[in-house]
Amino acid sequence: MDLQLKNKKTLVTGSTAGIGLAIAKSLLREGASVIINGRSVNRINEAILEIKKEIPGCDVKGIAADFSNIMQVDALVKEAGNIDILINNVGIFEPKQFFEIPDADWFKFFEVNVMSGVRLSKAFMPHMLQQNWGRIIFISSESGVLTPEEMIHYGTTKTAQLAVSRGLAELTKGTAVTVNAVLPGPTWSEGAAGFVENLAASLNQPVKEVEASFFKRDRPTSLLQRFADVAEVANMVTYLVSPLASATNGAAIRVDGGVVKHIL
Repeated sequence: MDLQLKNKKTLVTGSTAGIGLAIAKSLLREGASVIINGRSVNRINEAILEIKKEIPGCDVKGIAADFSNIMQVDALVKEAGNIDILINNVGIFEPKQFFEIPDADWFKFFEVNVMSGVRLSKAFMPHMLQQNWGRIIFISSESGVLTPEEMIHYGTTKTAQLAVSRGLAELTKGTAVTVNAVLPGPTWSEGAAGFVENLAASLNQPVKEVEASFFKRDRPTSLLQRFADVAEVANMVTYLVSPLASATNGAAIRVDGGVVKHIL
């Protein structure tokens, strides 16, 4: 199937690894032009080498920016120029009990997880509206609707992304611009893999056993009963940013393996 994404200029934030990198690769395979992003030039260069090995001849470049630094965000916007597709994927997380979370952590999480998408949407959306075509995706999380008790600050920022996404969609009424949110569930990304592998080593148990225990104990409502692959999330995102998904706007699409039991 041709998703009609050839030459669509795209920015994927937080895309040197994990879900972001998988999204970048998926879009490049469809012929899109992609700007990847990370905090360091070295990580970006490593990711570009990996991408070009897998997808020879693709149109990819990178811009380094730390989204906790507004000056670096402004520099990224200036260097990127106008874009057609914005994937607000960058995010941070850290398990920490509520009573141990200092105010500084709350502000840092909001700055990176929420304000990154706010600032970039504010910068790039006017051009999308002017040309009467564009796509903005917020990579939220199942934690946006099922706030995890072990990281309430993270869950709160993911809920805020849903509100921002829906609010921005209201500004697209009558145009061919769409704004949606995607909610991955437990996904085998760099962070999750490290957590499970470290836990398996500490318990002297196979990784697969620890994974099974995690879903039985911590995510019993999962229908998938395994971590999703990053490519499974990227597949959904790639469809949503395509012209084929023109009637999907203001939506929160779950790729959570059935963890969330709500019908809507």
